[in-house]
Formats: sequence, structure tokens, C-alpha cells
Amino acid sequence: MKKKSILFLILLALGLVSCNPTKQKEDAPELIGPKELTLTSNRMTPEVLWSMGRIGEVVVSPDGQTLLFAISYYDIPQNKGNTELYTMKTDGAEFTRITHTPGGEYNPRWRPDGKKIGFLSAENGSMQLWEMNPDGSNRKQISNLENGLNGFSYAPDQSKVLYIADVKLKTTTQDIYPDLPKTSGRINNDLMYRHWDHWVDTFSHIFVADYNGKEITNPVDIMPEEQWETPMQPFGGMEQISWSPDSKQIVYTCRKKTGLKYSLSTNSDLYQYDLETSKTTNLTSGMMGYDMNPVFSSDGRYLAWESMERNGNESDKARLFVMDMDTKEKLYLTENFDQNVHSLAWSKDATKIYFTSNWHALDQVYSINREKGNILKITEGTHSYNNIMVANDKLIGARMSMSSPVELVAINENSGEQWQLTAVNKPLLDQLKMGKVEERWIPTTDGKEMLTWVIYPPDFDPNKKYPALLYCQGGPQSTVSQFWSYRWNFQMMAANDYIIVAPNRRGLPGFGQEWLEQISGDYGGQNMKDYLSAIDALAKEPFVDETRLGAVGASYGGFSVYWLAGNHNERFKAFIAHDGMFNLEAQYLETEEMWFANWDLGGPFWDKNNKVAQWSYENSPHRFVQNWDTPILVVHSELDYRIVASQGMSAFNAAVLQGIPAEYLYFPDENHWVLKPQNGILWQRTFFKWVDRWLK
Repeated sequence: MKKKSILFLILLALGLVSCNPTKQKEDAPELIGPKELTLTSNRMTPEVLWSMGRIGEVVVSPDGQTLLFAISYYDIPQNKGNTELYTMKTDGAEFTRITHTPGGEYNPRWRPDGKKIGFLSAENGSMQLWEMNPDGSNRKQISNLENGLNGFSYAPDQSKVLYIADVKLKTTTQDIYPDLPKTSGRINNDLMYRHWDHWVDTFSHIFVADYNGKEITNPVDIMPEEQWETPMQPFGGMEQISWSPDSKQIVYTCRKKTGLKYSLSTNSDLYQYDLETSKTTNLTSGMMGYDMNPVFSSDGRYLAWESMERNGNESDKARLFVMDMDTKEKLYLTENFDQNVHSLAWSKDATKIYFTSNWHALDQVYSINREKGNILKITEGTHSYNNIMVANDKLIGARMSMSSPVELVAINENSGEQWQLTAVNKPLLDQLKMGKVEERWIPTTDGKEMLTWVIYPPDFDPNKKYPALLYCQGGPQSTVSQFWSYRWNFQMMAANDYIIVAPNRRGLPGFGQEWLEQISGDYGGQNMKDYLSAIDALAKEPFVDETRLGAVGASYGGFSVYWLAGNHNERFKAFIAHDGMFNLEAQYLETEEMWFANWDLGGPFWDKNNKVAQWSYENSPHRFVQNWDTPILVVHSELDYRIVASQGMSAFNAAVLQGIPAEYLYFPDENHWVLKPQNGILWQRTFFKWVDRWLK
């Protein structure tokens, strides 16, 4: 998989980006678009889930009156998806589809004058920059770059375009030995030779090109070191780069380290590039954690960004900083706010910054006064916002819940009133019956209270007894908020007549930094007790059959399942572990982002004087495998370089060697996620076939 596709595919899997077509000419390639489905049941199925449209990137027009956004759809028989562009007025009127192509359109942008829409498309081969009128007419290609590009943005004065593109590493084996052009061997002499799901042969650089309204010319690479990258892999996008309003400066996020130093550090900085002098200045020198996602105020006087304090802690508190660009004075605005800040957006008058933040497993919209630091919570409700934008007198957000995919919503800042603008999946959702989602607070073993989501089957009957599934979250520091997943979909699980128990155990954000950080250095500790507190509390309910309990999870959730398999005291009758860590000693030497392993595990297993590290490795799931006594389904993928496939193979082999019923679902072409439609459906069918076999 090419590096440039990782973020897009991840967001597709989460339902946070887009894809969709309609009818074209009869001789044109078949398009993938919204399906007119009449369901035979009101229960969610994998096929229905994969037929839903997924709203993606959204941008507001320069006049603040029109939204431009993408919607993605998948075609199961074709085993692929497609993304098309739409426009809509910010009051919800004039919902219009403006592209109808089989190749898809990505990274939509309004040109600053509002007269054109720019986007990326691979219509003629490689991904290139195109433009069209706001109604979709007069579509023209304006770049012709040999290797294409991965993202772009216009300079505010329209004189330039910046874009990101891959730069090939010049020290490959073929470069060293040109007489061996067909060799497949790789010579590695440093770390970070592969990352998440790709071997590192290229690095993403920023280029600045002249733009005359018809084409881009004279591109300049503003990153002189070959192995520097912007955006940062694997989750970064164009949000890590910002134009100054006068078009004279570019501020970008970069971790200017390579090899071993890169693998040990999260210390990224914001760099200011001056287009007139070609000089680059580090704006955040001495700030040791992640500094990223810069956003200029409309007058260019201030720069806001997200900042983490400590090097090596990728789950540190995401703080809001503002810099006065005249004096370079930095102000920490959220010092007394024990929550993370994301998706920053300035008010038009530069007096406020809007952001999203998670508290008690709900992502709401907030504002903060730049001068006084007063924070106001704008939205309420059982949902989560993952983005926020300003559109004249209203805010526009992307909102989802455990019962609804992402839809676009308008927000009145003063009253907090929210009204839904899009209804992409209404024809399907109107035919489905969703299960009730309930918030419970459950006592933990150390005297605290833990928020646990309980999702009930549709047509729930309190007089019946249901099997229950304990959901173990990955990350480990990622929230169990009101998210809609196209794999770990709670409504899908509930539709198969299971009670779902999803605890916000120790190590999750939204409950203060102390709650979040407790898990680091305590794998197999308090958070495992939290899991058991949650399932034990629900097992006491008269509608739960305590003899039919299962535990499921991926990544750290997969680790949790493996650990519980050796320490559950006969609570569970079935397990499913996806991409889980099984042997922590092996995992330490197999993974690539060493800052993560060092922070969360405490360091290498050979450091016998490190009590935190020794505790971690003593609690590795493979050390309890002799206690396994319960059927287990293991899922893993070959392109997962974060937690390699041998971890899953080892767990499966351990079960079979002990005579424990086990299955191993293996994907040779997937990474840490499952992104292809037919693989996704196979995953769902295998999941429910397994739990039904042992719990029903």
C-alpha cells in the first residue's frame, strides 16, 4: 500500500471520509453510488452497513454560504469504493451532486475567490490537481506532475498552490547496485524502515508552485532534508499545514528526525517558511512533545495549534496554544482545562477559538476567549462531533453517534441549538430498528465510578435472558465515545441479540489526565479489573445470562482479550482477539514506533532494574497461556507492521496445541484495519458465526 493512501483509508474505515456516483453514459465504466435497498428485516446486517454512504471532508465556501463535501459509497460485488463531491447551502437547501465519475474526487477545496473548486483525481492515471465550476461544469486538469500529488491548498491571494508529494529515498538497493535492477532485497542500517503498513521508500514533502488560474508551474521543494516528512505519518493530513492570510508564510508540522531518533521521539515542531527569503524558522523550539495542526486567525496576527508537553507520550494532554506572530509570545490557553482540544477554528473577528473536546465519552463543541481564556460548552446531547467550522452566523459540525453515521449539522453558537443538514442514509436508517444505548456508572475496585455504555438488542425483552459481549477498547488511550464504526459497530452486535457492555476503563480520555495516564506501565493491571467490574455488574442483571458471556476487542483490545483468556476465572465462554499483542517481549522488538513501547511498557525487557518494565513483561498474555480454557477466534493481517501477524499466529498456535477450540482469520492484504468491502463482510460473518456457536 502506498503511504499516501493510509490516512484516507483509515478515515474511510471509521466513516470520516467519503465516496459516491450516479448514472453516466451507458458506455462509461460502472459507477458506485447510493443504493435503493428495500430491506427484508429491520435488523442491521454487514451488507447494509457496507451500503451506507460515508460523509467525508467538508469545507465552507469563502462567502460562508455553501458547503462542499464528499460522500463515499462501496460496491460489494466490485469490492471497491468511490468518492464524489456535493454542495449544499448552509441552511440545508440545494443539496446537489456535482461530480459523476468512476475515478473519484478527493481533497476538495474552494478557490479563494469562490469561482472554482479544486480537487484531486486520478482520472488520467496518477493523482493530479483539477478544477471545475461550483456546479461541476468545465472540469479541467491543472497539474501534470510525474508522480502525482497527495494533497493541496491554495494561497489566499491565489498566486500559489502548495501541495504534498512523495519524494523517493535515494539510497535503495537498486541505487547502490544499479547492475541489479530486479533485486527485491533491502539493506537496512537504521530503524523506521517500515511504518504501520508500508516499507519506507518515500517521504512526503511540501512543494510550492506558481498558479495563474489555469495551471501550476515552477514547483519548489521547501524541505531540503530527504527523510523529513510533512504531514507526519500515519494519521496526518493537510490540517498540519497552514497558509498565512497574506500568502507570504507557510507554517507546517514536522518531526525533523530520522531513523532511530525518529522512532524514539514524538517531538514535532511548527516551522515557518518565508516565501520571499526561503528562510525556515522553528516556532516551537524547546517544546518537547507533539506540536501540530496550526491555524492562522483571519487577520494573520495569531497562530493557534495543538500541543503536547512531554516527548514520547503520544497520548499526553492536547493543549491549546496561541502565538502572537508579531512578538512570538506563546500563550497556553487551556492550562486549567483537564481535557483535550481538537479541530481548532477561529471566529471571524479572531476573539475566539472553537474546538471539539471529549468529556465523559461525548465529543462536544466548545469556544474559548483568546484574551480572557473563558471556556464555554456550546453543544449538549448523546453524540460526538469530530469537526467544527465557521460559516457566517453559524457553526457547521460533523456529528455521529452509536446509532447514526456521520451527518452534517448546523449549530447556533448562542443558544446551542443544533439542526441536522444532511440525511445521507435516511432511506436505510428509516428501515432499521436500533437498540437502546444506555449510560451507566459502575463502581470500580479502587472506589471510583466508571462510565459504561450498554447497548440493548432491538425489540429488547426484559423478561428474556441474553448473552452479553464485553467490548475491550484499543489504543489503549482512545475513547469509547459515541462513535459509529464500520467494523466494531455496536448496533450490528446488538442486532444479533447480544447485550453489549462497553466500559470506559482506565486509560481512556474524557475523564481527566490522571484517569487516562494510569494505564501506562500498568498493562494487565487496574484496567483489567475495570473490565471485570463492568461485565460482573451487567451479569447480575436478570436479562443477562451469566453463563453466556464473551469478550472481544482489537489492538490493545486484542491484548486485553488474550490477557483475560488467562485470568478470567471461568467468566467467559468465548473470545475474539483482533490484531492483539500476545507476547510483549517479542512485540517490543517487532514494532516500529519505539516511543510508544518505551512510554507504555516502561522500556526494554532486558532492563532488569526497571520495575515498571518488568511489571509489564510479567503481565504479558503469553505468560498465562497455560490457564487458557475457552474457545478463541484470532484475527490478524499480514500488512500490520504495528502489531505483526506472528503475534496472532502465536496465540492461535498456543490454543490449538492445548486442545482449545480456535480459529484463525488471516488477511494477507489488510493492515491494522480491515478496509476492503468483502474482507469487511467476511470479518463480520466470521465474528458472529463464532460467538453464536459458543454463546447461543
